[in-house]
Amino acid sequence: MTGRLTARGLWFLRARWRVVVRLGLWSVLETGQSFLIGYAPARALDDGFLAGRTATGLAWLGVAGLGVVVGAYGTARVYAGVAALVEPLRDRLVRRVVARGVREADRGALSGLTQQVEIARDTFAGLVMVSRSFVFTSVGALAGLFSLAPLLLLVVLPPLAAGIGLFAATLRPLARRQEVFLAADEALADRLGAVCPGLRDVTATGAQERTAADVGRLVDAEERAARSLARFGVVRVAALALGGQLPIVLLLATTPWLLRHGVTTGALVGALSYVTQSLLPALHNLLHGLGTSGSRLTVVLRRLAPEGGRGAGLGPGDESGTAEPPAPTVARPPALTLSSVTFAYGPTAVPVIEDLDLTLPAGSHLAVVGPSGIGKSTLTALVAGLLEPRCGTVRVAGEPVRGAGALARRVLIPQEAYVFTGTLAENLAHLRPDPVPEAELLAAAETVGLLPLLEALGGPEGRVDPAALSAGERQLIALTRAHLSHAPLALLDEATCHLDPRAEERAERAFAARPGGTLVVVAHRITSARRADRVLMMDGRDTAYGTHDELVRCSARYRELVGAWTPVPHERSDPSLALRDPDGVDAVAGPGLAGDGRHVVAHGPVGQVQTPRDLGDGRPFRGEG
Repeated sequence: MTGRLTARGLWFLRARWRVVVRLGLWSVLETGQSFLIGYAPARALDDGFLAGRTATGLAWLGVAGLGVVVGAYGTARVYAGVAALVEPLRDRLVRRVVARGVREADRGALSGLTQQVEIARDTFAGLVMVSRSFVFTSVGALAGLFSLAPLLLLVVLPPLAAGIGLFAATLRPLARRQEVFLAADEALADRLGAVCPGLRDVTATGAQERTAADVGRLVDAEERAARSLARFGVVRVAALALGGQLPIVLLLATTPWLLRHGVTTGALVGALSYVTQSLLPALHNLLHGLGTSGSRLTVVLRRLAPEGGRGAGLGPGDESGTAEPPAPTVARPPALTLSSVTFAYGPTAVPVIEDLDLTLPAGSHLAVVGPSGIGKSTLTALVAGLLEPRCGTVRVAGEPVRGAGALARRVLIPQEAYVFTGTLAENLAHLRPDPVPEAELLAAAETVGLLPLLEALGGPEGRVDPAALSAGERQLIALTRAHLSHAPLALLDEATCHLDPRAEERAERAFAARPGGTLVVVAHRITSARRADRVLMMDGRDTAYGTHDELVRCSARYRELVGAWTPVPHERSDPSLALRDPDGVDAVAGPGLAGDGRHVVAHGPVGQVQTPRDLGDGRPFRGEG
């Protein structure tokens, strides 16, 4: 990969050779400044002050000052040349990131556009500046040393070359260790991002020690990477001492020998000026720029390069590497098929789901269980078409999950159930393209368990105020709405978490009993797993599949989860608080929700809506026309 980046970099520079030449010409002015910074003081001493000609000495110092002014003008022009070289690189990277984000639906593209591209641009500009400065400063200083006395090169050049060589030998391993450190840091951040929101679940399931051990391993890995990276920092300091500071010591130590061989006092002072004022600062900037920014640029460019996902198997949780139930007994396509599905939140993030195979026959009842943050909701979002896998395919009833055929065949009921201000009948019929007879509404309400609330609201034509309903009541409305839809595949993503166990069982059995219906439940109670035909135990690479009894016998992780699962008290959820904001946005979106395809129940944070008409009184948002 590094060789490919180098080749692309050379091609990029060749394509802009005019800009490179112009940059070099302006840099010549800095070469003149570097030459005069030691040569002028030497002449001022030898030909002026030491010879008793003060005017000559002052004149040479004036020449040195003029060189500084001219060099500053050249530096100002250099910045324009660097911009002409750097901005095209930024434009190319932005086009690549946008293409990947928009055309390939890469959700990590936003980070690439807002952070990584800017890092690449700034780092590349810094590298151009320090590299160019070192080259032209070194040329000017070495030319000055040769002009003063060729013997001076014998003292200065060998340690300078040795320091540069030592540093160059560490560039590639330094870049590798920089990338390892960044990868370890990202892995730790991803893990903490998953663990912290689920600390309550970790405590409830008794998984504190396991979670602490997992996080501890990531902390130890980042510490090892940081120590390895720090060791190369020592090498950089040694290279700077060898190439920039040792020449000063050698000049002082060899002064008697140099004077005996015709080197003048002014030449020695000029040589010290070259080393301390030109070579040492330029070498320091080069080592710092290439050592830190160079490896950082390499890592960022690798991240921005297109990359494809790959699966890695389910691991020891299933010897066959798949999670397939017995073949369907009816001559119709499976209700759900996942083939080698891998998904991660970003092109370089650790996969949440990796190489998952799953075939679910029509009429099945599947419970998905696992620790908090392991990817259960991500799985339902993939099946609902809300997320796109990095690799692999998801099919609903044989149709691509994002196709029109699959859209009408699955319905997602999320944890945050959304209802809108209107009649109860309007809420319940929201996913049906045709009017729903009242008898069918009442039958569905009775089956799911909504009938007591329906009667309390005054029947199907009763008005619904979302803010006055409890979270459990909103879930019952959303469940009944999905039950009335024509979609045979129902995805319950913690959709009954605010119901008591008896109401939860009634709702799940209602969906499982639908003719031709298939049910996938993200379970939060052990009773949901016991009711299901099959259980998918998600635990990273240790994913396991089977009946409840099979997993209890064969999966230690499942036994641990079941043993720590505590029952929830039989009580109704508390009424929800008022959920209106200053715009008057209800807790839910109104009819005609944008993008739901009428078969995916949209969900999001409280107060989030998709269209201006979702405001209770039809007003637009603040700031919208």
